[in-house]
Amino acid sequence: MRNTVKGPKLTLRAIAGSHVVVLGWSMRRSDTAGLLGFAIERSEFQGAKIVEKYFLRGIKRFAEKDTGLASGSPVPTSEHPVQSFQWGDYTPRPGVHYRYRVVPAKGAPKHLQLQDAAALAVDISTEPESGPQHEVYFNRGVAGSQAYARKFSNPHPETSDPQSAQMRWLSRGLYEALVAFIGQASGPGFGLRGALYEFHYEPVGQAVRAALDAGADVRVLYDAPNYRIRNEAMIQALGLIAACQPRGAGGAQKHNKYLVLLKAGEPIAVWTGSTNISAGGIFGHSNVGHVVRDPALAAQFLALWQALEADPTPERLAARNEAASPLPRTLPGRGATTALFSPRAAGTLDWYARLMATARGMVCFTVAFSLAKGFETVLARPSPVLRYVLADKPLNGGAPISRDHNLVVASGAKFDKGELANFLAEHLTGLNSNYYIHTKFMLVDPLGKRPTVVTGSANFSAASQTRNDENMLVIRGDTRVADIYFGEFMRIFDHLYARYLAQQIRAAATLPKAAGSGRAGFLHDNDHWVAAHFGDGPKSLRRQYFAGI
Repeated sequence: MRNTVKGPKLTLRAIAGSHVVVLGWSMRRSDTAGLLGFAIERSEFQGAKIVEKYFLRGIKRFAEKDTGLASGSPVPTSEHPVQSFQWGDYTPRPGVHYRYRVVPAKGAPKHLQLQDAAALAVDISTEPESGPQHEVYFNRGVAGSQAYARKFSNPHPETSDPQSAQMRWLSRGLYEALVAFIGQASGPGFGLRGALYEFHYEPVGQAVRAALDAGADVRVLYDAPNYRIRNEAMIQALGLIAACQPRGAGGAQKHNKYLVLLKAGEPIAVWTGSTNISAGGIFGHSNVGHVVRDPALAAQFLALWQALEADPTPERLAARNEAASPLPRTLPGRGATTALFSPRAAGTLDWYARLMATARGMVCFTVAFSLAKGFETVLARPSPVLRYVLADKPLNGGAPISRDHNLVVASGAKFDKGELANFLAEHLTGLNSNYYIHTKFMLVDPLGKRPTVVTGSANFSAASQTRNDENMLVIRGDTRVADIYFGEFMRIFDHLYARYLAQQIRAAATLPKAAGSGRAGFLHDNDHWVAAHFGDGPKSLRRQYFAGI
């Protein structure tokens, strides 16, 4: 959901997903003299009644104010304002009405003056997790965070129990949604057909076992070249051998992560996305589960499963996929969801790269592993489009992809002990070797009237297109889906970008590792921060695009 309001001093837009609300605002440059930032107040409604109302909190603070607070303590934006024209609220709940009031702050750090006369409020309701066709579930994906460090003294989960507080926080509903989807195969007349790369997280296996015990018709194909030992250990332990079959032909990765739900023998929905059925996939690095309740689309996934059951070689499967899911000659129509299956002949990456190049406002792009040459070529060109790239590890050996300042790149990182004043040391869960980013999606003009979302199991790499078993969805013109993906992208990007910059500075040896005594991590005590948000830089472009001006 999106809503834009305009006042005498501010323009304010809210973009709501299920668990994220992104705010973007703008004002005249002439009104920013003496501006120290913005306070953000959130009200929560039940019907017409306000049940909560408070100023949101951040970590950055004025150096000379509240210095006695413990590191990692959140501080109210009414006392330590946001020095940006964009903010993400990552604590909303799905299907709730909120009001956000953005208030300019001037004066001095110890005598802050909120400009209530210039404030502007916007009402927005978060999306329910269930939708008319699409359901989207992102895990937390940010174990290396201040929130995780405050909440859990031991970053490594001591139990794999999905009901433990730690695992529930990390899941943020992804595990629960997956088990609920499997649980719909609740008895005779229902069925499941799965094509899975990793299939060894026992609580999910137990959900599959429960579906079998209830009388559902369940069949699962699983990867043999890479995860046979781990997969089969769980399959045997839970007595799932009769319902499961390994795939190994050609040695390529059987990298799909999908389940088709059947009723009376007919496909009615499909679960897909980037999430492996493993503890690391569900609770560790960033992942998404995506449900599409469309019998026609589910039938395409079922037909693919039936082809995979014969364990074809990549070459034979490529010919089949080319015929069953050809690359669109033009962009799909508004509201269309198109499935693209791999392996297939070369050319898919070029199609995705050309799609990226059609953007007129913004591109959001996640890279779990390497960046293919075709994308690098597109990103290297100067462009008036704001392009955000989020990778698990530094791309291009850490060298710049482009000198275009509208290209903003970040990769996975965390704060070490003493790296920034007032920040706690951060640690990961230890569940993954691919530490931060595992999603594979691209958003083209996500805030436009006809956004395009590309999402699925396939890394944007040559092997994922020409050798591996994969599936991708191209979703055109669905603003609800785009808003959810956009909010989650910005949540992860904003989280990692500051950490990535600190890592880059440290690597360049321009800042000692223990920087607690410096100014890094503190707010400016004057309006010098404003200049970067006007002119022709990426912060200025972001201000305009997010505010919708």
